[in-house]
Amino acid sequence: MSASAQPHFPSRRGILNTATGLVAGAAMPLVGARPAHAALPRAATQEPQVAAASFTNPVIWQDFADIDIIRVGDTYYCSASTMHYSPGAPILRSYDLVNWEFAGHSVPRLDFGAKYDLNGGRGYVRGIWASSLAYRPGNRTFYWLGQIDFARTYIYSATSVEGPWTRHADLPNVYYDAGLLVDTDNTLYVAYGNSQISVAQLSPDARSQVRAQQVFSTPASIGTLEGSRFYKINGNYYIFLTRPANGQYILKSTSGPFGPYTLRQVLLNLPGPIPGGGVPHQGGLVQTQNGQWYYLAFVDAYPGGRVPALAPVTWTSDGWPQLQLVNGAWGTTYTSPSLPPPPRQVEPLTGVDTFQGTTLKPAWEWNHNPDNGRWAVNDGLRLTTATVTNDLYTARNTLTHRIQGPTSTATITLDHAQMRDGDRAGLAMLRDSSAWIGLKRDNGTTRLVMVDGLTMDSNWNTTGTGTERATTAITGTRVWLRAAADIRPGTGRQARFSYSTNGTTYTTLGPAFTLNNAWQFFMGYRYALFNHATQALGGTVTVSRFELTTP
Repeated sequence: MSASAQPHFPSRRGILNTATGLVAGAAMPLVGARPAHAALPRAATQEPQVAAASFTNPVIWQDFADIDIIRVGDTYYCSASTMHYSPGAPILRSYDLVNWEFAGHSVPRLDFGAKYDLNGGRGYVRGIWASSLAYRPGNRTFYWLGQIDFARTYIYSATSVEGPWTRHADLPNVYYDAGLLVDTDNTLYVAYGNSQISVAQLSPDARSQVRAQQVFSTPASIGTLEGSRFYKINGNYYIFLTRPANGQYILKSTSGPFGPYTLRQVLLNLPGPIPGGGVPHQGGLVQTQNGQWYYLAFVDAYPGGRVPALAPVTWTSDGWPQLQLVNGAWGTTYTSPSLPPPPRQVEPLTGVDTFQGTTLKPAWEWNHNPDNGRWAVNDGLRLTTATVTNDLYTARNTLTHRIQGPTSTATITLDHAQMRDGDRAGLAMLRDSSAWIGLKRDNGTTRLVMVDGLTMDSNWNTTGTGTERATTAITGTRVWLRAAADIRPGTGRQARFSYSTNGTTYTTLGPAFTLNNAWQFFMGYRYALFNHATQALGGTVTVSRFELTTP
């Protein structure tokens, strides 16, 4: 594939399908497969330790796609795709499967070539795709495994999800959309592939491949299967596969990790819990410490992105999972998992950040790798211009934060006393069609502006660098900038910008900006803080406060 060619994204090519109805799952034995009669995974044997309650889907109304989920002791972790954002592969933590917090990132920096530095190229819609998170009890180590640029597979490891994470191994093999399994004897296996599904066994040190074998070929009547998640349950091996973007299937082997496997459909065209959104798919299964099973999947809900939803799972007597439906659909509400009381309350995904300490909180991710010599935190975030460009998509050190749905507001306090002529700084709604509110300094004068018309084409090349839609004079050196976003699918998907000179009274600036709900960029909109130069480097702004609120 040439560097200039549009890459083929088989896992993400399906248009959202919101058709109704659940198709019954008939088993499809492979050639040579013998009947499978798996034991039922153990039922709950402990009394609930907390009063029954209910939860509402989506359990996380933020953009987390291609979910992998595990439990280690009494703690749950999930990982997700992040494409061109750095650090990559975020890890969320929960004690009840419903309330989640940021814990860290498996990939500290996208060390996969200069394009991920916005240096001589771009990594938009590349980088961290569907990947896998696992825990190996034998050496008490977490592993992240992912394929980058169709070239090779990387493994990162850490003894704590908070890190430090280090690159453990670079495998020459390409394990596309892989799922990592730690077997009961600590052997590592990988399930991977698009339509042609294979299983590989890794060496004991996880640095090389011992064996690989194709175990399944997807029938033409189904189409594409990928997004592998690999499990061993009561002695049977299961490969959970997605049919993008509207189905989920599962393979089962009673004869070991290399099969033979039998296929059964889990869901197809199932109505999801977000009005106007897609079919929940491409997630993972997890068993609670009380023996219950749950499926955490994502719902295509652009312009917000791919949003996680949770549903309980039961098992048939012959060892197949069944999703628990509500009136023939993925439930908007379910009874909460019966679990021990959490050791503490998780940190909310909304709230205030005043950038204390010397590191960013893990809720933040840069657009491509940052230039670490040109930003700092400690009683505020200092952004010194890192790129001379009139194109925000080319500018380094743009710091992003996921939007909380269905509606939320981001407000920043910005000190602009050290801006220089030609600098542009502010708060953006960032995607392949973007807009922002902020400051332009030219000829010794600083103006407040609202800009839209920042656009990319289907190859992620810039086609528009922005059109100024409104402006006003600004006095003083501090301004409050605000973006209010409605990311519900449908016609109301808009962002509105406003500003304040005292932090109390806000004035709208510019027209409402309609958010793009096309799926091809895959990531949803983000709030973004930026400061770039159009003339010369050296200018600085300080964000002393970021607040994310919901109605």
